[in-house]
Amino acid sequence: MSTEIDAPVGGQADAADNKLDKRVMLVAGVVVLGAVMSILDITVVAVAQRTFQEQFGKTQAQVAWTATGYTLALATVIPLTGWAADRFGPKRLYIMAIVLFTAGSALCSTASNLEMLVTFRVLQGLGGGMLMPLGMTIMTRAAGPERLGRVMAILGVPMLLGPIFGPILGGWLIDIASWHWIFLINVPIGIVAAIYAWRVLDRDQVSPSESFDFIGMLLLSPGLALFLYGVSSIPAAKQEHNSMLTQQVVIPSLVGLALVIAFVPWALRKHNIHPLVQLRLFTNRYMTIAVVTMTLFAMAFFGASLLFTLYFQQVRGETPLSSGWLVAPQGFGAMVTMPIAGFLADKIGPGKVVLTGLVLDTLGMAMLIGVDDKTSYTYIITSFVVMGLGMGSTMMPVFTAALASLKEHDIARGSTLMNITQQIAISMGTALFSVLLTNAYNNHATSTHPTLALQSGATPQQLGLSDAQAQGLMSQGLHFMGQSFGGVFLVATVLVGLCLVPAFFLPRRPPEHHVDPAAALVA
Repeated sequence: MSTEIDAPVGGQADAADNKLDKRVMLVAGVVVLGAVMSILDITVVAVAQRTFQEQFGKTQAQVAWTATGYTLALATVIPLTGWAADRFGPKRLYIMAIVLFTAGSALCSTASNLEMLVTFRVLQGLGGGMLMPLGMTIMTRAAGPERLGRVMAILGVPMLLGPIFGPILGGWLIDIASWHWIFLINVPIGIVAAIYAWRVLDRDQVSPSESFDFIGMLLLSPGLALFLYGVSSIPAAKQEHNSMLTQQVVIPSLVGLALVIAFVPWALRKHNIHPLVQLRLFTNRYMTIAVVTMTLFAMAFFGASLLFTLYFQQVRGETPLSSGWLVAPQGFGAMVTMPIAGFLADKIGPGKVVLTGLVLDTLGMAMLIGVDDKTSYTYIITSFVVMGLGMGSTMMPVFTAALASLKEHDIARGSTLMNITQQIAISMGTALFSVLLTNAYNNHATSTHPTLALQSGATPQQLGLSDAQAQGLMSQGLHFMGQSFGGVFLVATVLVGLCLVPAFFLPRRPPEHHVDPAAALVA
């Protein structure tokens, strides 16, 4: 009996063999393809915002819905992923998500107006939102907890490189072809990914269906969507009305937050054995610590990272394509440490790895505090490399700490919970740092008012200025803008540094090999 319980089950490799065998690498390839499609699509579309304005004759606030609609679809579908994976099986659901995302991509390329494009982006988001949590579930079950750090490092590659190379790819496709190709490029990748998944992934072994938490869905999915919509509207409200307390922000945020709060007691009721999102996982100490660490880190790092290319474009006058290349060294730094961090997380536990990574993240971000319009590119790129080295040792080991502490039947729910947390944190971080940057601009509004007029296209003669005065004001304005970015990076440095507190309590021993006794007996 004990021999059976100790044996590997559920497609996991023998615990004694810690190498990533061919089977695990094939499964990893399936998941990475899906992640590449989903993550690249978010950043590629960001580059096309100005093109959409010109193509459809719309304002920036209107075309922003091409990104917001996708994000809200993600927030709506992610909570359903854990239940759906248990009900239909991760293989079937993963292939369906790829097909849905690919179909949405093809339809986006045919859009003749902005309304059609936003509608098809929502369809894309419904498929894309399931790819990451499902991918984590599939990889965790294939590799087992004892090799989770290394497979998470593989999955982390597209998560890190997507935000860096997405703008480069998007700018290149728009330059050589048209905006349609930022969507069309997903079609052949999606077809290959679907066939690859069908051939490689194990046949689903679906357990008896759990009852669907319909009330939970009515509370959590629209609650998350409304809350993230309100939060994502904060930067535009601050810019247009100089206030965050607008109806567009307050009403959806409060209604969404109320629905999410109402979900908590519903999910924790004794008779509710299978809630839409399993909040009882927070009784797992390492899961709770990982969620807190991930929330702080995603807010600080991803929120601030979105400003890197903006700094190069607004302060240094770089094009979107060149600014993307300037940020790329961050990804190269992450590529160096990520495989090493994954190996060490399996051997010595993720806690020590994450702490080391956070120290590097904090140091790299701190180097940008004094940035202005004259800061050396060599110095800035060095800070990006340091941050990349830290990033490769931080994010995926945190996921490892959370998922490796769960039983096999809880993995799908755990990955769903972590992805919800990450999505909320990124949205809040984006809004936070956008508002901080807007406030920093406004603080210099009085002294730089002529500069802003010059930047908007007014001539020096119209403002009663000589060419020398105009040049001096432009130089002063760029200096203030650079300092504004530096002030925002100070806040990011503090938040990243705070991550060290919860990370100190992450496990510092190799993940244990969890086996479901019932599954072992069946096997």
